[in-house]
Amino acid sequence: MDTKLTLTIEKDVISEAKQYAKEKGSSLSEIVENYFIFLTKSMRSEQFELSPTVKSLKGSFKAPKGFDYKAVLKEEIQKKHT
Repeated sequence: MDTKLTLTIEKDVISEAKQYAKEKGSSLSEIVENYFIFLTKSMRSEQFELSPTVKSLKGSFKAPKGFDYKAVLKEEIQKKHT
């Protein structure tokens, strides 16, 4: 049974996502649903294990106080698409 979900997302992100979905011949709803399925299955999967190299890096980065990851990510995405 399908259920409606309301999300609050930046307008530019929605536009880019809709364009991506169109290029892939899919709907944005299908892409979001597939991502949620992938995400939840990955989280439950016991088969996924980090390599020793990745394990050794885990926790090695300490962000400075006040670091706004979302702002930096948004800025970098905008740079990439302009």
